[in-house]
Amino acid sequence: MCIGLNYSDHAKESGLPIPDEPILFAKYTSAMCGADDNIVMPRGSTKTDWEVELGVVISKKSKYISEDEALDSIAGYCVINDVSEREMQIEGTGQWVKGKSCDSFGPTGPWLVTRDEIADPQDLGLWLEVNGHRYQNGNTNTMIFTVAHIVSYLSKFFTLYPGDVISTGTPPGVGLGLNPPTYLKVGDIVHLGIDGLGVQTQNVVAEKHI
Repeated sequence: MCIGLNYSDHAKESGLPIPDEPILFAKYTSAMCGADDNIVMPRGSTKTDWEVELGVVISKKSKYISEDEALDSIAGYCVINDVSEREMQIEGTGQWVKGKSCDSFGPTGPWLVTRDEIADPQDLGLWLEVNGHRYQNGNTNTMIFTVAHIVSYLSKFFTLYPGDVISTGTPPGVGLGLNPPTYLKVGDIVHLGIDGLGVQTQNVVAEKHI
């Protein structure tokens, strides 16, 4: 489960209004991969983008939980790169899921840091670099909807189960928001991390023809 436009400064760079409630979309499990696995560029892609995000992992079956109870349903936190193909995501018909769920578009980890190790999930620095250039440098304190709000909100619509992963949105500095827009290309190296949660490094490679 992923939350879109959840940082006020990212919404601004995207030219979109701040949402009144969390924007929810899905990332299929086939997109998930290791923290240092390659990002595989889909065939014909010209707009593959990066997004460093705080990941939340659910610890227990949860439904209709309040914000005050929400953090008790969290096992821990991790780093997620919500890789996105923007043409597939927003230029065609249908939902965002097409541009979010390509194989390798969900590097996760390297660690699951337990909830007791993170004093405040709303005060974590997060950053991302491509080829050594820092594009994203933000903090979870600019989230529009807090981690507790997101978990409570989602639990109103469906049951959350142990092991469910929620990716909570990205700060500014994505390729789509640059002037001119800048996207990944084969051979690029992506490096990203979150305070206390570890770092990831991915090489961008071409999809092999089968």
